[in-house]
Amino acid sequence: MSAKWLLSTLEDFRLLPFFVAFAMVVGILVGKALAVSDFTLTPPIDAIKAIVGGTFLLTVPNVLSLGVPVGLFAMMYPAMTNVRLDEVGDAFRSPRQLGVVLAFNYLVAPFVMLGLANIFVSDPELHTGLVLYGLAPCIAMVIIFTFLAKGNTPMALVFVALNSIAQMILIPVYARLLIGNVSFDVWVVAESVVLYLGLPLIAGVLTRQAVTRRGGEAAMERLKPGLSALSILGLLFTLIVMFSLKGDLILQRPGIVLEMAVPMTLFFGVMFFVVLFIGSRLHFSYRDGVAVAFNSTGRDFEIAIAIAITAFSPTVALATVVGPLIEVPVMLALVWAAMRLKARWFGAAAATIAGDAATL
Repeated sequence: MSAKWLLSTLEDFRLLPFFVAFAMVVGILVGKALAVSDFTLTPPIDAIKAIVGGTFLLTVPNVLSLGVPVGLFAMMYPAMTNVRLDEVGDAFRSPRQLGVVLAFNYLVAPFVMLGLANIFVSDPELHTGLVLYGLAPCIAMVIIFTFLAKGNTPMALVFVALNSIAQMILIPVYARLLIGNVSFDVWVVAESVVLYLGLPLIAGVLTRQAVTRRGGEAAMERLKPGLSALSILGLLFTLIVMFSLKGDLILQRPGIVLEMAVPMTLFFGVMFFVVLFIGSRLHFSYRDGVAVAFNSTGRDFEIAIAIAITAFSPTVALATVVGPLIEVPVMLALVWAAMRLKARWFGAAAATIAGDAATL
């Protein structure tokens, strides 16, 4: 199997659903074989601190805890190499797009998730976990979904950065309003921002500067197929790790996954299509509309899981862990849907990437 064949296969978006399904099955089987749910897993940030401090122990729980940040870095880094600092400045000067993102993230999304939880989830602890999952906007993976959908990656980066700051202030407020008296360390949010956003951003920007300084934009273009393949491999690796973490539990208690799947799928679908449609009516470009829609839809599962583990029961934590198992496949479906809708909702101006949608 040649490297060229592998790159072309990974770049074929039509095959991505099959790769995703395969990764999910592999993850479930690995989790079942290792009985991963029997382990007490180390939070990824704590594992990284242990490595830096020289106290890291090579155990199955510790190794597994590093899987998600490693996979997310592999996903995010290629997207970050596309970031031009002048485009980031342009994104800061997009008040209408920013206004839509802030309005839907903080005035709409938490209450939509609360309403869906009230309708579909009867178990009080699962209800709490679902509401908790809806509190914070995503600070990492929406960038890769925007990237895959050919959206405005620098704009997505700006929105993620602003959301990461806003949620440090607003999460305690919304948690108290919608759930009750919740106590957790807000520095968990700050550490997650550095780990899941800061590190790949720095690596991506430095890579771009080094490559373009030596060979210009042409050299960067030559790297793009390999970087795109790395991003897809990172996504598949992350899926394997996430599904392995609860693979045995998924097989033992599939009802929990199904109970959470209905409201979460409705949440992501309704939020995404409503925001994307509003963006088209406000005459956003397709690239901007996609960035706004994904940034208004994705949820910060890392923060939800961290808060659930430290402040709630294991069942609440389980609900938040199930969240990304549903979110990632649904968001990938929304990438496909956005590319199919761009010509219809955004007109001829979106035709620059029409060829991509035509092949789906």
